Amino acid sequence: MPDSVAYTQNLLNLAAVIYQPADDVDRMLATFAEDLRAAGHAIGGIIQRNIHNACGPVTLMEVVDLRTDRVIPICQNLGPGSTSCRLNQAGLADAAQAVSQAIGEGVELIIINKFGKTEAEGGGLRAELAAAIGAGLPVLTAVPERFYGAWLAFTGGYGTTLLCDGAIIADWWNETSRWAAARRRAGEAGA
Repeated sequence: MPDSVAYTQNLLNLAAVIYQPADDVDRMLATFAEDLRAAGHAIGGIIQRNIHNACGPVTLMEVVDLRTDRVIPICQNLGPGSTSCRLNQAGLADAAQAVSQAIGEGVELIIINKFGKTEAEGGGLRAELAAAIGAGLPVLTAVPERFYGAWLAFTGGYGTTLLCDGAIIADWWNETSRWAAARRRAGEAGA
């Protein structure tokens, strides 16, 4: 395979959906993941769900392991008026483990709900994103527009960016999965 084709293929393996605050990127990624699973694709990683609770406008966050459907709480309810970080480090560690297990299984696609503030600052699921990319697996994540510069610094410009649109995400997956199938066929023919 010519180097330029391999380079193009590798660029397709990483995609970031760039979104605005008004976009419901969590719901879009969840729907995309559900559709792929229903079609029989082996996917792993995590998607996020936000829950409004009795504390008023406070949103509690949880992620769902795409391999097992296990719900992992990733934030703490610190009560009304709290300005402290709500991120639950134990939940984040569980989410990281779910992603690592999916990478180890070599699923067709890794979805990591978000490259957000914590990842932009060097923490969160940043290491798991790097591990999935390093494993050569297709990876899909979402990046708030305000962290796009941090995303570019993290990736060195590697990968592709997508508009926050379900049809565009599906088109990316169709192209990416075609490349993966061609790579598998080439590997089998060379074996």
